[in-house]
Amino acid sequence: MTDALFPAPPQAEQERMVEAILFAAAEPVTIADLQARMPHGCEAAPALDALARRYEGRGVRLVKVGDAWAMRTAPDLAFLMTRETVETRKLSRAAVETLAIVAYHQPVTRAEIEEIRGVSASRGTFDQLMELEWIKLGRRRETPGRPATFVTTRAFLDQFGLSSPRDLPGLKELRQAGLLERTPPEAEQTEGEAGLFGDADSPDENDADDVPRP
Repeated sequence: MTDALFPAPPQAEQERMVEAILFAAAEPVTIADLQARMPHGCEAAPALDALARRYEGRGVRLVKVGDAWAMRTAPDLAFLMTRETVETRKLSRAAVETLAIVAYHQPVTRAEIEEIRGVSASRGTFDQLMELEWIKLGRRRETPGRPATFVTTRAFLDQFGLSSPRDLPGLKELRQAGLLERTPPEAEQTEGEAGLFGDADSPDENDADDVPRP
């Protein structure tokens, strides 16, 4: 009875609603969030599919970021949005390596990160990455002590233009793109993973507590 009194808006109107929400959103929006904001009877998923097709080849496109969606500039036009700025600070080498390890090995514990890097990690390194909202605490391991794990976030995917962690480039792709030099096998894993995130600054205060593991 309710459906008869309040029929769902036409498909074209639903697409306009989704387009308006995504255009105004400061962060990627999930289908559930879209559904909750739209009138009764609307279906956000089909509207998203239609919009994605409509924006193919345009100056902006509809992209999936984890379990959410967002409007983004077409990659080949990114140079138009670039301007010279003064960078006040870059990630420390410890932060770059830690971020790479979390990205490629998640969920991963602090002890596992330290084992891969070969040094004890500074708390400041984790604090910096969590303040950037690029990593967060994951589920605890069902092992003695139930250690916490670290995983990457939706903000991390959005920052690096990834739909999911499965889209991270492999070592072969990094070398082909010129982001990674050939390295000895024993150093290949950590250095290859760090290559995705660019060059790091020389050690700073976040590296102060990094000491070789015995």
